Amino acid sequence: MLVTKPTNAALGAVVEGVDLTEGIDSETFEEINLALLKHEVLFFHNQPMKPEVHAQLANMFGEPQYHEAYPHVDGFSQITVLENDKDNPSKIEQWHTDMTFRPCPPLGSILHGAIMPETGGDTMFASMSAAFDGLSEPMKAFLDGLTAIHDFSFGFKESLAEPGGKARLAEMVRDNPPVEHPVIRTHPLSGKKGLFVNSLFTVAIKGLKEKESRVLLDFLFEHAVQDEYVYQFSWQNDSIAIWDNRITQHKPVNDYWPQHRRMQRITIDGDAPF
Repeated sequence: MLVTKPTNAALGAVVEGVDLTEGIDSETFEEINLALLKHEVLFFHNQPMKPEVHAQLANMFGEPQYHEAYPHVDGFSQITVLENDKDNPSKIEQWHTDMTFRPCPPLGSILHGAIMPETGGDTMFASMSAAFDGLSEPMKAFLDGLTAIHDFSFGFKESLAEPGGKARLAEMVRDNPPVEHPVIRTHPLSGKKGLFVNSLFTVAIKGLKEKESRVLLDFLFEHAVQDEYVYQFSWQNDSIAIWDNRITQHKPVNDYWPQHRRMQRITIDGDAPF
């Protein structure tokens, strides 16, 4: 029997009583999906999930989204490998919502902790619905109807600056010109409203002067990740996190280098924000 144990934070619950490793039936999936809508991010422990089962679970949510900037599990192009060790330190330690540089950003992701360091390597999650609720009513009214610009090239500027980076990512840059999304997004299923700007990919507020845009974005970036909206998850080997990308942000804590950390992620296709 599926049991959810909410964290003491604004989002997140640990799920027990379900074995993901052999696949799940439609009834269990519906329970998981309802729990995800309620808690925005779910955590599972002791789930040594094989790639084919990982793919099957993701397919129950929707079609996979591919990310050509990262390597993939052999035979499973939808499973992105996020791997760091002494020879490959992590480049991103910044709050973000995944792939908001796309016209239809992901619905969410399923992340498997395949190899975890002995110490460190947590992931922080923030509730964008709680962040929206924490704004004053005049600020909510001002933001509602504003549009933000999101840019792949801005988010991957460090990778593009590396030797050979421009050539390696040329196709991604070509296929992902800047896009526009509402600053306040309405969740298509729960109806919750949430902030939909992030410091990794959001570059400007459309229609505002540059200084106005910068001041407003800096305020929102800081507001969205205040302690009261955040939960820090400590991984174990074979932990799994499923998060709703439409209503959360997350940030890896890169305090484990040069230890080895390997994550395997499937990102699920989403719809156009409104």
